[in-house]
Amino acid sequence: MATATAASTLSWLHSFGGTQNGTTKVTDKNRVFVVFAQKKAKKTRKIILKEDVEHLGKKGQLLDVKPGYFRNYLLPMGKAQIITPTLLKEMKMEEERIEAEKQRVKEEAQQLALIFETVGAFKVKRKGGKGKQIFGSVTAQDLVDIIKAQLQRDVDKRIVSVPEIRETGEYIAELKLHPEVTARVRLNVYAN
Repeated sequence: MATATAASTLSWLHSFGGTQNGTTKVTDKNRVFVVFAQKKAKKTRKIILKEDVEHLGKKGQLLDVKPGYFRNYLLPMGKAQIITPTLLKEMKMEEERIEAEKQRVKEEAQQLALIFETVGAFKVKRKGGKGKQIFGSVTAQDLVDIIKAQLQRDVDKRIVSVPEIRETGEYIAELKLHPEVTARVRLNVYAN
């Protein structure tokens, strides 16, 4: 009986690719036990970073780190926190709030772009020279001043892109109100 059980256990072991060398047999009069050696499980902690950590990650990033690194460095320095279900829920709510805020800012930028584009052309008066030439040029600051005077809107001159204007005529300037929203405004430059 014991030999039949040992033989069936060995055939079962071989079917899984195991060999007799990788196992230990413990025999007791009528029983055969096969003990498989198992690798030690890698233990890690799931954490969220509270601030940027060099060579590890950015603030708000979810990571798996070794428990000693978390316990001895990240936790005492206040750079990380263990993830809990309530913390995950708070993170999700914060992400939704941030996403809603981004959407609101984008919609405001689209409304402002619509206002700028429906105004028509902004008139820019410059001292004239020979033919269509004007003295000086029209800059982004000039456009910002005109928008403030006509629409009572404050616009940062860094978002204004004006082509090089040295003659009278009609030009198109762009205002980058949002990374995804650009308003195109017309400029009528004329000499007095």
